Amino acid sequence: MRQPKNIFSNLDWPLVGMYVFFILVGWINIYAAAYNEEHKNVFDFSQEYGKQFMWIAISIVLILLVLILDAKFFSTFAYYIYIIAIAVLIVTLFIGSDVNGSRSWIYFSDSVRFQPLELAKFATNLVLAKFLGDIGVRMQDISTRLKAFVFIAIPAVLILFQNETGSMLVFASFIFVMYREGLSGNILILGFALIVLFIFTLLIDKLIVVGFITLAAIVFFFLINRSRKNILLYLFIYFLTIGFVFSVNGIYENVLQTHQKKRIDVFLGKVTDIKDKGYNVNQSKIAIGSGGLFGKGFLNGTQTKYKFVPEQYSDFIFCTIGEEWGFVGSGIVVVMYVLLLLRILFVAERQRSSFSRIYGYGLASIIFFHVMINIGMTIGLAPVVGIPLPFVSYGGSSMLSFTVLLFVFIKQDANRMQVL
Repeated sequence: MRQPKNIFSNLDWPLVGMYVFFILVGWINIYAAAYNEEHKNVFDFSQEYGKQFMWIAISIVLILLVLILDAKFFSTFAYYIYIIAIAVLIVTLFIGSDVNGSRSWIYFSDSVRFQPLELAKFATNLVLAKFLGDIGVRMQDISTRLKAFVFIAIPAVLILFQNETGSMLVFASFIFVMYREGLSGNILILGFALIVLFIFTLLIDKLIVVGFITLAAIVFFFLINRSRKNILLYLFIYFLTIGFVFSVNGIYENVLQTHQKKRIDVFLGKVTDIKDKGYNVNQSKIAIGSGGLFGKGFLNGTQTKYKFVPEQYSDFIFCTIGEEWGFVGSGIVVVMYVLLLLRILFVAERQRSSFSRIYGYGLASIIFFHVMINIGMTIGLAPVVGIPLPFVSYGGSSMLSFTVLLFVFIKQDANRMQVL
């Protein structure tokens, strides 16, 4: 069995290099978004860019800790880490502080706070990899699917109770992990269909939606499915779908918060509200559009300089990139994210252990969902749900969480030759 010479042996340097790229892009653009004439020092810890540098430094310490630990530590203690994460989520419901309508933060001081849901993403990825990677576990078994869904649902529901709907939706990305491990593609199709139905039911009368569903069912049953097999299953799916359509308004009115409903209404074009819930997105699109091909240049963005976009150094950091670095700069960032995802999947497929492979797919799924939703909301293609851009947005919880998520995977990969 070959032992590594030091903690930096066998690291996947392309992944490390892309990580460095993203944290530098984030730090530079946080500096631009939070720039203050009276505080020009990039290491000024009273400003967001100074604090972000502190989180980057702490992240480096965490990286060294992850690399020092035995790779088997994370699979051995996966269930314990998951239990701790769930316990912290429960505690947060009682002692958490309200921030923008959500009780998802634990304050240690005025300048130091922690969002436990970031730990929950890491812990859920670990426990799924551990559970699905065990010998004898088959995705084809109903019990396996139910247990996997329970592992995902518990933190998701607790986060929903904290009024963090956007972060709760991130847990839906684990469906891609289960699909890789053998979950039927019909589940993905069903999930996508339910999303489409939800949107159409909000936009048009539900009776019209029911009419379209009934017509589609008749066409499928009499023209496409000529064998007439599984008629009871088809009838069950049909009535289940109809029931979902009639429950949409109830879900919309009773589950979602008022500000969330307003954001969805703005996104769907049901209302025009550029002074309230639609303000952020409208200003973000103005900033990105004004950047043109090559951008206005570093610290020259007017939308950025005069703080027209709220939360510009955190959730809306991408519009800073668009305004100051233009289409070219934004395009480079998007391409780098694509390359990061492809590299993670490539590295995941070369793993010898199921745990490492499944963990890698979970990592890719989480990053993909964050990038897709965050960039989508800054350009008006997704509702504003308040989730950060991985490695780039301002925030200690996000930075530390994504750093640990990535480097645990890098550690697993570095150790792959020791797996029999």
